[in-house]
Amino acid sequence: MRRTILAAFAFACSAHAAGFTLEQVLSAPFPSEMAAAPTGGKIAWVLNERGARNIWIATAPDYKGVRATSYKEDDGQDIGQLHWTPDGKSVIYTRGGDLEFLGRSDPNPATLTAGVEQDIWLLTPGEPPQRLAQGHSPAISPKGDRIAFLRGDHILLAPLAGGDAAPLYRARAGVTSLQPEWSPDGSKLAFVSDRSDHGFIAVYDFAAKSLTYLDPTVDRDQDPVWSPDGKQVAFIRQRSGGRNLPGPRRTGEPWSIHVATVADGVGRQIWSADPGYGSVFHAIVSEKQLYWVAGDRLLFPWEKTGYVQLYAVAAEGGAAKALNTPGSYEVEHVAVSEDGSEAVYSSNENDIDRRHLWRISLPGGKPQQLTRGDAIEWTPVFSGKDIGFLHADAKRPARAAIEMGGTVKDLAPDSIPADFPVNALVAPQQVIYQAADGMAIHGQLFLPPNSGSGEKHQAVVFMHGGSRRQMLLGWHYMDYYNNAYAMNQYLASLGYVVLSINYRSGIGYGMEFREAINYGMAGASEFNDVEGAGLYLRSRTDVDPQHIGLWGGSYGGYLTALGLARSSNLFAAGVDFHGVHDWTARGGRPLGASGTPTPEAEAAQEEAARMAYDSSPIADVRTWRSPVLLIHGDDDRNVNFGQTVELAAALRRQNVYFEQLIIPDEIHGFLRHASWLRAYTAAADFFHRKL
Repeated sequence: MRRTILAAFAFACSAHAAGFTLEQVLSAPFPSEMAAAPTGGKIAWVLNERGARNIWIATAPDYKGVRATSYKEDDGQDIGQLHWTPDGKSVIYTRGGDLEFLGRSDPNPATLTAGVEQDIWLLTPGEPPQRLAQGHSPAISPKGDRIAFLRGDHILLAPLAGGDAAPLYRARAGVTSLQPEWSPDGSKLAFVSDRSDHGFIAVYDFAAKSLTYLDPTVDRDQDPVWSPDGKQVAFIRQRSGGRNLPGPRRTGEPWSIHVATVADGVGRQIWSADPGYGSVFHAIVSEKQLYWVAGDRLLFPWEKTGYVQLYAVAAEGGAAKALNTPGSYEVEHVAVSEDGSEAVYSSNENDIDRRHLWRISLPGGKPQQLTRGDAIEWTPVFSGKDIGFLHADAKRPARAAIEMGGTVKDLAPDSIPADFPVNALVAPQQVIYQAADGMAIHGQLFLPPNSGSGEKHQAVVFMHGGSRRQMLLGWHYMDYYNNAYAMNQYLASLGYVVLSINYRSGIGYGMEFREAINYGMAGASEFNDVEGAGLYLRSRTDVDPQHIGLWGGSYGGYLTALGLARSSNLFAAGVDFHGVHDWTARGGRPLGASGTPTPEAEAAQEEAARMAYDSSPIADVRTWRSPVLLIHGDDDRNVNFGQTVELAAALRRQNVYFEQLIIPDEIHGFLRHASWLRAYTAAADFFHRKL
């Protein structure tokens, strides 16, 4: 007890000397879910203020943000799926539940004794929110009179004026996924009917009370979008079948775009990806993957060049036209204007470790860069001719803003706490170092305030999760990594040299980097990047080579555990947030055409299982010597809690020192601010004592 008290006192003193507290650097509210009214002149977004999530609204001409709901508690109840009504007077939203894994049981990380549920609400500014129904993924009728939404695996309808919800139709359970799509006149509803090993696009006709499947096949159809006249539906088709084995997917059976006539369900292929690069569909961060735009053309992402960029093809078919200039960069966060005449998107073009906004006239104009410099911009939306978006930079945290004729204005500048330590933060430096096998890896280097004093510092390597993620040279556009960026800033303020690495299999650097050879459970080639980061830090004159640690969450937790298991001589301690420790618990099983394993499939599966185990930290636990802190919520829906149970048992057998912080009822991406604060405090304290 005496050691614990003294350690806590020493850590508190060092934290005070840092100039700001962990609570202060985590205090900035995080904006998300930006949505613009179809009539223009109004923007809504969600703001998470220390765990209390509320909807804010800004209205033209002054666009001064106002809190429109009054949720006050850090209760772990998420808010999202914002949609304006067609008249621009109200906002529909979903509150509660797990908005990442829809349809699962509702998490209750605050252990509210009355229980929780996931509900859809109607918000009219100036009035209390009105509960419409239990469910999620609401889609508002173009007439503005009702919503279609999901509850479990079924589509239901509910009137906006209030009243009971009713099923759209009776069908076998477990077939419906994704948000329904109304036809332009509101007479029909299109949706994805997911049948596990294949998928259909279905259209329900309200007048005829009939259901039509559009060109059904053995393949997977997704992302339905209506033609402006409501007579056709376009969708993406990915071929089903093939072996479910781990490893890079650089090529495969080409995906395609189809258009079907709603009246008879007859479809036709209008375009197909070429064999080779781009043959495997890669989705982007966007509300939709397919847009029917001006000129009767379809806008979509394609990885033809090895980098995901935007293309357009005529609805009657033909060759696809690239809308972006050639180059080694990627496109994300796409939005299209109400009339389909313009698109705006974020990209790392000419600034590989940031995001900036670009605007393009459709169907085939030249992209014009809207933002540039040291900031990061994402999630653009059209508000008439103006562009709403979210932005941040290295020191100033994420905020909602609007661009009006070249002028940028923050929508709620007063929402940033007065004691947020913006002037005490450091601007991370771009670092490109060599992995152990020679690959060039990008990272962000956070140097402590006294880094030029000649003193040698302890150091830590941070690995993001995903692995389809990219850390940036500033506050991140995802809440999980926004918090991680705050933690890295805090560690730097305590005197650590922090290197945040964008290891192979992440996004932002092209398909070959993302689909890295032997990555993950197919060989753990990312370990080269972790080891290379440690060797880079060891070579720096401002780093104490005997005091280098690792930390990360999810996939980053996996790499933390892998680094400690394989290189305890290089990494002296680690903090593992909800990491994968045994890939064999997450592998697939290849089947023959009959649905039963063939001898060849069995042999392939055995080899894949062997490789998956060899790529796991659990396989090398015998050489693990460094202390580790294990952090996990036991309602994790991404990484099974049993992964940490298994690792703890293995560490005990090896007499490896570990500590644990288990958070009951918390999910993977902690829903409560208190959970993040508790976990990061424990991590910083652990590094202080063990590193």
